[in-house]
Amino acid sequence: QVQLVESGGGLVQAGGSLRLSCAASGRTFTNYIMGWFRQAPGKEREFVAAIRWNIDVTDYADSVKGRFTISRNNAKNTVYLQMRSLKPEDTANYYCAARPGVETFAPPGRTGYGYWGQGTQVTVSP
Repeated sequence: QVQLVESGGGLVQAGGSLRLSCAASGRTFTNYIMGWFRQAPGKEREFVAAIRWNIDVTDYADSVKGRFTISRNNAKNTVYLQMRSLKPEDTANYYCAARPGVETFAPPGRTGYGYWGQGTQVTVSP
């Protein structure tokens, strides 16, 4: 059974940085796609970034492009989201997600994720 456990959230001032981690377990993640999503109070959950497990192909939401970086350490079964130049509008609960994929250089995709973590809160103060 796939388990995803996020960590690294917290309170930071605008302009600051945080790095989120997602520890994945429960199976071999060959060809899986790993994503980060976020949900702010009163808003729908939105895509943030995604990466393929086997190939360094990534995708980012326009709102975070150039500020956030998704990466992974396959040996540690961990996916990271490095967040820089944080803004108050980045405040949200951040979720790690996973879905099976195939070996391809196509963008990872923003929908169809079936496995989710519990989330970690990120709060950016003005």
